[in-house]
Amino acid sequence: MIEHRRPGVTLVMEHIAKMEMLLVSEPMLGSAEKAALSEVIEGGWITMGERVRALETAFAERHGVEDAVAVSSCTAALHLILHALGLGPGDEVLVPSLTFVATANSVLYVGAQPVFVEIEATDWPIMSLADAAAKCSPRTKAVILMHYGGYVANREAWREFAFARNLLIIEDAAHAAGADQAGSIGDASAFSFYGNKNMTTAEGGMIVAKDRSLLESMRQMRGHGLTSGTFQRFSSKSVGYDVTMLGYNYRMDELRAAIGLVQLANLDKWNDRRRQLTSRYMRTLAARCEGVQAPFAEWLKTANHMSSHHIMPVVLPKHVDRRRVIELLKAGGIQTSVHYPAVHELSYYRSRYPDVSLPVTEAYAGRVLTLPLHPKMDDQDVKRVVASLATAVHETRGAEAGKAVEAA
Repeated sequence: MIEHRRPGVTLVMEHIAKMEMLLVSEPMLGSAEKAALSEVIEGGWITMGERVRALETAFAERHGVEDAVAVSSCTAALHLILHALGLGPGDEVLVPSLTFVATANSVLYVGAQPVFVEIEATDWPIMSLADAAAKCSPRTKAVILMHYGGYVANREAWREFAFARNLLIIEDAAHAAGADQAGSIGDASAFSFYGNKNMTTAEGGMIVAKDRSLLESMRQMRGHGLTSGTFQRFSSKSVGYDVTMLGYNYRMDELRAAIGLVQLANLDKWNDRRRQLTSRYMRTLAARCEGVQAPFAEWLKTANHMSSHHIMPVVLPKHVDRRRVIELLKAGGIQTSVHYPAVHELSYYRSRYPDVSLPVTEAYAGRVLTLPLHPKMDDQDVKRVVASLATAVHETRGAEAGKAVEAA
């Protein structure tokens, strides 16, 4: 147990530490998923087959599109989209720096160059339209619009932006499964089913696209460019195939698809619970944590917001030691995370693009802290997190003030 100067604080933290660790995210897995896996194993067909196709159809229906393509990850989805759209050497793609590194990596995979764009503000950490416009050049061919935290970007504004410049829009909807309008803004969209997402297949992802021929091209591309898959050949008793394009091994298997079908059936219920918990967080933070900013708080008061409420980020006050806050919360049985370090400040990207400066993104990334948010939580968990955060921020702020006095 970490020692504290104030006896009262010590007692509170010791009491909380006796509780079970509250995780930032926790997958919802149970008997239905176990039964679905058992059915696949007993059936004997474990690679891409009927369940993968069923998941594609169900996911497309849930998101109001004609069809979808299941793949091995959201990163694979982004790579296939960029490749299928013909992006490559000499092209530039606008990307946020406030994202997981895969967003930028996928651009490099096809030989194009990512151009990092600012966020609008710390209370609206979505890619800035104004900075995106300023970063356009004759080589700019597309923009990857990332729905950070599950909060869907302004559809009409971004469509107008892209149309005026003849740009493709690719949605990085990794956080946004089940959110209204997600997958409906761009030419193609990539979703994630990673273990910490609102619905999971452990690893896995999904592609949706407006153009049917584009979607079918990616369907073939995910399996080495083969004109038929193993299950198709088995079902038709055909042994031959051709390869008509460069492809990859980005297939989803039947085990993951079986889990995905169960998860998808519960997605709306789980997202609604996330919405309720987020609302509780917003109210409690406003009442208990002076100086701690909750991004999207004002936007959520409007009637037209769309979100899957994937994560619960907060922005700590300036001059508060985030590392110390993380340590104090962990000592109290609360896991936190950071979504995200700015991509352009990671060593690899800093070495490639040393002149990139995004002050708003950097300020946000330096102060953001992700609090626990998942459907297994209840209102008392939110109360516990906020109380612990308030204590940790107060303690840390006091320690920093003491250092300042000593330095003076």
